[in-house]
Amino acid sequence: MSEKIIKEIQSKLKDSAPQLTKEQIMRRYKVLNSKNPNFFGYGHKMVLLEKLARTIQQNLECDYKVALDVFQSLMNSNIHEEKFMAVLFLNRFKKDFDEKIIELFLETFSENCDTWALCDSSMIKILGPFLAKEQNETLALETIKKWANHENMWIRRASMVILLKIIMIKKTFDPPFVFDIIENIFNSAGEPEQYIHKGIGWLLKTCSRYDQGSIIAYLKKNKDVFPRLILRYASEKLPKEIQKKILQKSTSKRSHP
Repeated sequence: MSEKIIKEIQSKLKDSAPQLTKEQIMRRYKVLNSKNPNFFGYGHKMVLLEKLARTIQQNLECDYKVALDVFQSLMNSNIHEEKFMAVLFLNRFKKDFDEKIIELFLETFSENCDTWALCDSSMIKILGPFLAKEQNETLALETIKKWANHENMWIRRASMVILLKIIMIKKTFDPPFVFDIIENIFNSAGEPEQYIHKGIGWLLKTCSRYDQGSIIAYLKKNKDVFPRLILRYASEKLPKEIQKKILQKSTSKRSHP
């Protein structure tokens, strides 16, 4: 059954691929910025991929085990939309998720994640909501801590996206925990790792929606440590005058947080 579903997904993606101009293709490749030399993308919009996953799941009855097989197979693809379909199709079976889904994503994404889009969407749609459940609080903390120290850049970024999704769902956060995760990731980042820095900024910006005071204090404390990219992303939702002060670095340099 899994082979039938995989072939159906691949066929539907190919048949429904939009006709993009050369300029659109080049711009899309530049935005996704995959380091996979064999990377290819059709250009489908997310809403169409979600509709396709829903339609195939409804028309071709299968169980969770088959969905897992489909996920693992399509994640090995070099085609961007096939990887997305792996995630979206698996998400149709979210009622069957248990803690094993964490290790599955860790193993699969450390090998096959090649774009920020795949990383972020997967954490926002699957692992974030799963770990935000009250009964998964301990598992969430353990996962975030473990992933934040992983050698793979996408796994480290994923830890922050999981955390910010949980914060968005619960509308609150623990500042010491968040800052500790950020500092571990920041201090272990290679140079340059723009997707790590953007992730840190995104996480702090999300936190500023629920406790602006602690984020302002943290950014002021570390404004001479963090690069401008982090400060710019993190301060986007702050009052303009405060944002301006945060972006004004002092002449003295301070050590890492």
